[in-house]
Amino acid sequence: MSDRDGFQPGVPCWVDTWQADADAAADFYAAVLGWECVGEPGGPYMCRSRGRDAAMIAQYPPEDAHRPAAWMAYVQVDDLDAAATRVRDAGGSVPVGPIEALDGGRIAIIADPDGGHLGLWQLGRHGGAQVVNEPGAWSWAQLHSRDPEAVKRFYDEVFGWQPEPFGELTMFRLAGYEGGEPEQPVPRDVVAGMQPLAQNGMRPHWRVDFWVKDLDAALDAAHSRCGTVLAEPYDAGPFRQAVIADAAGAAFSASQLMALS
Repeated sequence: MSDRDGFQPGVPCWVDTWQADADAAADFYAAVLGWECVGEPGGPYMCRSRGRDAAMIAQYPPEDAHRPAAWMAYVQVDDLDAAATRVRDAGGSVPVGPIEALDGGRIAIIADPDGGHLGLWQLGRHGGAQVVNEPGAWSWAQLHSRDPEAVKRFYDEVFGWQPEPFGELTMFRLAGYEGGEPEQPVPRDVVAGMQPLAQNGMRPHWRVDFWVKDLDAALDAAHSRCGTVLAEPYDAGPFRQAVIADAAGAAFSASQLMALS
């Protein structure tokens, strides 16, 4: 299911990054992930793989240029106001929005009880990522949390995500959803993952993952454009994975599926 023509409420559906210099970010990700970044100087840039929408790079307005660059994952909701109410009732907050989105829809940024930030998107004209789970595309969002039990309850109340242990990780499953691929090692109703926060001093966060054809080539491209390797390559099940920060500090993981190598 690499090509997508829509998602459903409760499913992560999109990723974007806001940067002080969208042009530099577009150059970085074109080199590292092989994207065609389409837009005018200063952004926003629609980032495409195989001609299909994979992500967006946007530029902060001058008054917000001091804000840190970061990747954000968005969960589709059918009623943004109702979802924001569920967030607050479950012990979270809504630090941004609801506001109008570029596609005519509406978005908000929420914080779970441990401080992990995630986007909500009530769709307008755009239907979310058109390509996932292949090299050059976003494939996964994983929460790194200091308080797994509290956030398990939170995401169940907000989205109906059911937690299930998976080794050292937790999988979030959504009844009735079927994504991924038939041969994948986890059930096809899995929508996201979580692991305990490993490093002291690191804040809770959601990290997005992109597949790459050649992890070493992606790391070389990142180094050549002032990126930083935050975690050197390691084995993660069938993947060889590393954590990278772009030149502005936005972190993401890059994964090479070794079975395709």
